[in-house]
Amino acid sequence: MTPLHSRLAGWPCALLLASIVAAPAAFAQGPILMPVKTDPTVAFAIWFKAGSQNDPKGKEGLAALTAGLIAEGATTSNSYEQILHKLYPIASRYNLSVDKEMTVLSGRTHVDNIEAFFPLFTDAYLKPAFTAADFERVRTNLVNDIANNLRSSSEEELAKAALTSVVFAGTPYAHPVQGTVAGLKAVTLDDVKAFYKQHYTRANAVPALGGGYPASLTDRFVKSLEGLPAGQPSKVAIAPAAGGPQVLMVQKEGADSSISFGVPIDALRGTDDFYALWLANSWLGEHRASVSHLFQVIREKRGMNYGDYSYVEAFPNGGQRNAPPANVGRHHQLFEVWIRTLSNDNAVFAIRAARRLVQQLIDEGLSEEEFELTRSFLKKYHLHFAETTEDRLAWRIDDAFYGIKDPGHLAQFSSKLDGLTREQVNAAIKKHWKVDKLRYAIVTGQAEKLKGQLAGAAASPPTYPSPKSDEIKAEDAKIEIFPLGIKADSIQIVPVETIFEK
Repeated sequence: MTPLHSRLAGWPCALLLASIVAAPAAFAQGPILMPVKTDPTVAFAIWFKAGSQNDPKGKEGLAALTAGLIAEGATTSNSYEQILHKLYPIASRYNLSVDKEMTVLSGRTHVDNIEAFFPLFTDAYLKPAFTAADFERVRTNLVNDIANNLRSSSEEELAKAALTSVVFAGTPYAHPVQGTVAGLKAVTLDDVKAFYKQHYTRANAVPALGGGYPASLTDRFVKSLEGLPAGQPSKVAIAPAAGGPQVLMVQKEGADSSISFGVPIDALRGTDDFYALWLANSWLGEHRASVSHLFQVIREKRGMNYGDYSYVEAFPNGGQRNAPPANVGRHHQLFEVWIRTLSNDNAVFAIRAARRLVQQLIDEGLSEEEFELTRSFLKKYHLHFAETTEDRLAWRIDDAFYGIKDPGHLAQFSSKLDGLTREQVNAAIKKHWKVDKLRYAIVTGQAEKLKGQLAGAAASPPTYPSPKSDEIKAEDAKIEIFPLGIKADSIQIVPVETIFEK
């Protein structure tokens, strides 16, 4: 069974008026069904409409800890070791992913093994044992993930999580999905049981089936959820932070610079502006696409780092995946630029290069040729986002989250692109990418030095191991003086040992 995959996601600032965000329609909407007669496997999933946004203040990590005990703990029928022992010979598994607003328990088995798999899967959410031993084990793993992984060996993910904490400071979105060290240590086993009782309910549960399952399995699966309490849909009050540029620097001795910057956007999946922004973003910094312009400017021409990408939806654990993730649906998204680790000497130059390219796109827009080439690329590229039945089922769950009707987001992606015009794309860029409100997060070993460079007016020329062409030198001269509009009093420096401690 694969381990729990808790996905990552400040200081006081003014907040916009909080709006109540309720999860989409309850379980009564009916199951999500995706029969594939030719597939000999069956994909199970249950989307619970709760996540780390529902962590109580002071107990950040409760959602992740509860999910961990369900996915990696005993049930009242079997110990965790017995569960693993029974899953192994039938080559089956289940796991639970947690994000800000979604928790999804998913599993997969061969159609011939349904009878052996089904009681193990249903027991996970109906009969969790919540033993003290499992509790201590899972909590220790989550604390170590923050203290020994995120802080110590994942500077890029740390910068992305730090950016979220800056942009959403003071809201339930601010802390990482796995919580904080102090929050996890404050959680008790009774807290877990109470969270389960409140959020793992029929009102929050949406079942989903995909693959070559028999028709009789649908009613059986749906009926199993009657074992959950009725409950009420989970809600949360949240609004992105207001104000101008702010920078959070995480001082980590000996570290190179890992950088993320972004700004909230309100164009969600399914809307026309979303597809327009996706096309623009693909031209700018499509994940893992070497033809995108951030990659070309910073990586390809100048060799400063491994890659440079941008996003209009949450994309956790980008270093471990190629296609966009499913089941990280959020009502509050960011336009975000990810500058992968590079030398501290080139950090400010790289930020200026990326900001300048974003500004040029806002000011000039895409040309007709750029628009058509990017659209043609995306119409082929999106076909690789979900290549298995299990993956496609996960995306259909996201359709339900965003209220996208049949045929669903992936199925309509191409037709949505066909309906776009260059003028629509360029208008969406200007409307949503408010770069005067950008927030920045930098993990670095030279925070004080970079603070002076970011807040000062002096140029930040790059350093190269070998000479560059006159063309690149001429462009560098413009980049190194590009204004960022960052003031010294908007820059905060924190030691790596303290971030996400509380």
